[in-house]
Amino acid sequence: MAKHIELGLDNDDLKHMYRIMLLSRRLDERMMLLNRAGKLPFVISCQGQEAAQVGAAYALDKEHDILSPYYRDLGVVTEFGVTAKDSMISAFAKKEDISSGGKQMPGHYGSKKHNILTQGSVVTTHVLHAVGAAYAKMLDNAEGVSFATLGEGSTSQGDFHEGLNFAAIHKLPFICMIENNGYAISVPSELQYAVKDLSKRAIGYGMHGEQVDGNDPLEVYRVIKEARDRAVNGEGPTLIDAIVHRLGAHSSDDDDKYRDKEMIASLKETDCINTFKQYILDETDIDENWFAELEDEIKAEINEATKYAENAEYAAPEDALLNVYEEVHNG
Repeated sequence: MAKHIELGLDNDDLKHMYRIMLLSRRLDERMMLLNRAGKLPFVISCQGQEAAQVGAAYALDKEHDILSPYYRDLGVVTEFGVTAKDSMISAFAKKEDISSGGKQMPGHYGSKKHNILTQGSVVTTHVLHAVGAAYAKMLDNAEGVSFATLGEGSTSQGDFHEGLNFAAIHKLPFICMIENNGYAISVPSELQYAVKDLSKRAIGYGMHGEQVDGNDPLEVYRVIKEARDRAVNGEGPTLIDAIVHRLGAHSSDDDDKYRDKEMIASLKETDCINTFKQYILDETDIDENWFAELEDEIKAEINEATKYAENAEYAAPEDALLNVYEEVHNG
């Protein structure tokens, strides 16, 4: 039996997951081109990590679950409803930016409408916010879980350990997924930690831990769905180590000559976009025509989003003070 059928998924589920993966990839590629053309200031690429991001987000409840994503999570937020237009407006730092009104740097997501916690640039602090959200859910006996993602480099920060320890003690409805691409910017994993499987750290916290092939969206969907079931049943948090590939540099400002070119080429051979497409072709009656039509559809969507965002209005200078200080009126 095909894996997606075992998971209770059908062809429409596969089409949706692949569409969000491809939209995230093509949107990311367009942003990188605009950056190189001098039109966007900064891009942190998600390329290579879309399978883990979309597989995880698809397993969550968009109405009740809270996201605390890290800066590379274009696939996660796109699955939760952030549109190509929303993302492009944010990249251009225009007034309509749903994350900050054009004040935040790209890749720093936040949207009350989409249950996305606002994040800052200090890595790993968002894990504490996510744990706090899970704690609030427990205290309020509210539906849903809190879901945080981070890179493997962030697992060396104290915030990571403090957050997971607190979540485990209180059996919070919390899921933490490491998107482990092997590099904390330029520092390889062997210089960051000595274990081979970061999910083993869960033993020390007293929670469930699991390593998963992050290039397989269906496997990620499975482990996240199981983690969510445990969380809502009062069985506590889960730590997941998703092994992914970062196909590009850390960011548009990074010169990744520290990585061997042959190694990068080998990663592209197992690109999750290609492998998931091949799975769909092999295991369903979906044919190449659908994929070709999807490419055209997504290209048109991104073209429209780019044109709109490029011509959109910038925020007024005085808007920099909005949502910074509380206005107090006397009398």
